[in-house]
Amino acid sequence: MKKISIAFPGVQALNGVDFRAETGRVHALIGANGAGKSTLMKILSGAYGHYEGNLLLNGEQVEIRQPADAKKHGIQMVYQEVDTALIPNLSVGENIMMDQLVNGADKQWIEWKRLWSEAEALLKKLNIPLSPKKPVSDLTLAEKQMVLIARAISNDCRFLILDEPTAPLSQTETDELFRVVRDLKQQHVSIIFISHRLPELFAICDDITVMRNGELVGKKQIAETTQNDVIEMMLGRKMDEQFPARKHQKGDVLLRVSGLTARDVHGVDLTVHAGEVVGLTGLVGAGKSEINKALFGEDQHTSGTVEINGQPVSFRSPHDAVKKGLVLVPEERRREGVFVSESVLANLTVTTLGALAKRSFISFRKEKETAAAMIERLDVRTPSAQTKVRYLSGGNQQKIAIGKWLLAEADVYLFDEPTKGVDVGAKREIFDLIAELAARGKGVLYTSSEMPEIFGMTDRMYVVYDGRIAAEKETAHTTEEEVMYYSTGGN
Repeated sequence: MKKISIAFPGVQALNGVDFRAETGRVHALIGANGAGKSTLMKILSGAYGHYEGNLLLNGEQVEIRQPADAKKHGIQMVYQEVDTALIPNLSVGENIMMDQLVNGADKQWIEWKRLWSEAEALLKKLNIPLSPKKPVSDLTLAEKQMVLIARAISNDCRFLILDEPTAPLSQTETDELFRVVRDLKQQHVSIIFISHRLPELFAICDDITVMRNGELVGKKQIAETTQNDVIEMMLGRKMDEQFPARKHQKGDVLLRVSGLTARDVHGVDLTVHAGEVVGLTGLVGAGKSEINKALFGEDQHTSGTVEINGQPVSFRSPHDAVKKGLVLVPEERRREGVFVSESVLANLTVTTLGALAKRSFISFRKEKETAAAMIERLDVRTPSAQTKVRYLSGGNQQKIAIGKWLLAEADVYLFDEPTKGVDVGAKREIFDLIAELAARGKGVLYTSSEMPEIFGMTDRMYVVYDGRIAAEKETAHTTEEEVMYYSTGGN
């Protein structure tokens, strides 16, 4: 890719970027949120056709202006937001074989036996224990990710672009993905790997390209650089300590849960005190998100009690939870945490419209002032408050998902994988926000599968296994090995 530039309304996303990848190698593409790495790969995969610059394959110029052009040249991309790329009402097999179904649309009949057989063979190649006839709507986030990868390799793939592929995967699933990546590498496929997880990149990649503010700032061979060097290239400065220092002033119990039972949640007991950050950790699929959704009123609990500030509460919906002072920043931000088709301003003020109204009419002046103050406070990188959220990077979307609840002034904050798909610089900003909430006497339940974050951010933790609390530990008095023991069913 030579001298690639592209602009969107109010944003120069890329400015003269050069990028080179070779078959038979795994190439990391990394940068802070908003650096332009996903945009660059969307150009290569045909999603954005209005770019300037040239694309060359084997030294010969090619024209890629739409996804069909990219696929014709063997270029496939697996996007970070899996739900936007799958059709939930169709089966696993139909989603995997989607390109073949579309390309064979001129045929009168679909050869179902062949479709199921080919889909099953691809699932077995990836060691995915799924039936090709299972509806995609019944899959977990991790399973959806693997289905997309199976779809990509079902075609004659020469360049496979993976955008944050391991974010929803467990360690076992990540190991399986890496096995597939190594197999494809041996078959002379080029894998371009976008991720914020530096240890993974250093484990699987051969080369690394670093971007910042829409420009290329460096390319290295993995063997010739270090993680600290890469972070400094990403941020343009030296990285401070990853986690904020906190003063522990534990207050009264804000949230008390006793015997909570709901869908995939079994007899959960936990407490969160004022000024405390409590971890909820375990492997992917352990039931952590289900506990959050049951607490937030999204999934109705069948037994057990919940108290906030010593008062019993019963939530029939998330609306009830918000009224009682409990809010959730969900794992799947684009689908559940923000309105992607609405503006930054609308998203930030949606929880406080009542406070912005006078005699039932919203004060647009107050709304703009409130949104502007929160944009500045969170350092949201946006051309304006009127920009639609869909055009922002993942890290800035996450800041907005958090910011709307900061304005709501809740008592208890539930964070479900808040740093998923977020770069190291934005992570620190999110950590600072959470530490600030605790310092103000709020209660925080911090859910994460990332052990360094659990140990760096929490005072106490609950380990979840199979929808149950397997152990409660003081963070300062346990180890990653002990937590992993309970996470895998030890007792």
